[in-house]
Amino acid sequence: MTSVVNVINKVLVANRSEIAVRIIRAAREEGIATVVVYSDADKNALHVRMADESHHIGPAPAKESYLNADKIIETALKAGCQAIHPGYGFLSENAVFARKVEEAGLIFVGPSHTSITAMGDKIQARNLMTKAEVPVVPGILAKIDSLAQAKKEAEKLGYPILVKAAGGGGGKGIRLVASPTDLESALETAAREATSAFSDSRVYLEKFLEKPRHIEVQVFADSHGNTVHLFERECSIQRRHQKVIEESPSCLVDEALRAKMGQAAVRAAKAVNYRGAGTIEFLVDQNKQFYFLEMNTRIQVEHALTEMITGIDLVRLQFQVANGAHLPFSQDQIQRRGHAIECRIYAEDPDNNFLPSPGKLELVRMPQGPGIRVDSGIETGLEISIFYDPILSKIVAWGENREIARQRMILALHDTVVLGVKTPVSFLLDVLNEPDFIEGRTHTGFLEEHGFL
Repeated sequence: MTSVVNVINKVLVANRSEIAVRIIRAAREEGIATVVVYSDADKNALHVRMADESHHIGPAPAKESYLNADKIIETALKAGCQAIHPGYGFLSENAVFARKVEEAGLIFVGPSHTSITAMGDKIQARNLMTKAEVPVVPGILAKIDSLAQAKKEAEKLGYPILVKAAGGGGGKGIRLVASPTDLESALETAAREATSAFSDSRVYLEKFLEKPRHIEVQVFADSHGNTVHLFERECSIQRRHQKVIEESPSCLVDEALRAKMGQAAVRAAKAVNYRGAGTIEFLVDQNKQFYFLEMNTRIQVEHALTEMITGIDLVRLQFQVANGAHLPFSQDQIQRRGHAIECRIYAEDPDNNFLPSPGKLELVRMPQGPGIRVDSGIETGLEISIFYDPILSKIVAWGENREIARQRMILALHDTVVLGVKTPVSFLLDVLNEPDFIEGRTHTGFLEEHGFL
């Protein structure tokens, strides 16, 4: 992958931990100097020492540091940056932040604020996808204003249904409703959670699909009208709508379905004039019918899977496209090889309802070996805070086929040592050794069905 003439010579990484480390490494390969911000809790963090410059941004709570948009932009300008890379989480899908970055004369390494706005509102996104002839899950393409309206529409859809936040993501503001008696409390709870997480109380109704697969398609677009997909990732192993184990390719998807989903994903991206890396998330039912779920307008946690099977560095490509480059390949030039599985390592206790497990890391030893990749933001001696998402690292195992990748992942997890906090390594091993997982018979309720939760 060749570099372009730099417009971005210096970038502020508006994030922390493993994704900040990942972005710093990609920026170095592009010849871009890096600036990071850090909170009181992260003064000794790995990403702070790796960057060319680091600037204190505020107290530990995210609202006073990593979510302080104005302070981050001010820091970028003072440091002489031309761009801000938001990573994932925090401000990455905040359209107001993206607009402020653009208005400050900086490059937002991601889509335009108008694209983020269009896909960030789930009701608007569903309407856009319908117009773009992208299948959507049956549901109500409008916000719910009253309990009476909700009851009427729910009866039309048929139970079970989902109450979902209009402006949300990440599994927040979602409630499953099995019968009419549960509807009122689900509406109130989902709206309350949505208000807290997204400052937006709007909710809508969507048909609940029985045992669907969660399959997403990586898309990438430049500013010159070129949009491609880079195949799919299976993300069906979930806990409370949060992904736990991902893989690529999906066991379910054949070449015909892959082509249809890829084409639909490209149409979805073009419908909002998308630029950069994004992911179209689909639910696929037991009849192999797929439906648009949402778009993640950022780099994904699980982007390493796509990198492993295609050999394309998505984060470097983000910088190149942000610099104005054309995509360096066409759709038919993108090849995939082998199979990759990713496990997320969190500081959480699987024996205590997966509660966060903060503390000092007494010893960290990450796995190595053929086909193993580790994206990590931790090291021995680091203090894991209660203030942020407890993800520590991501382990990816690649193999010529799925079984080789699975066996390599099992060996890698056995070689993983993280002392001082609880991690779900043993839980992950149990899932990987479950016969139905080995056979690829997964769905979004897999963990509950097999007694893992």
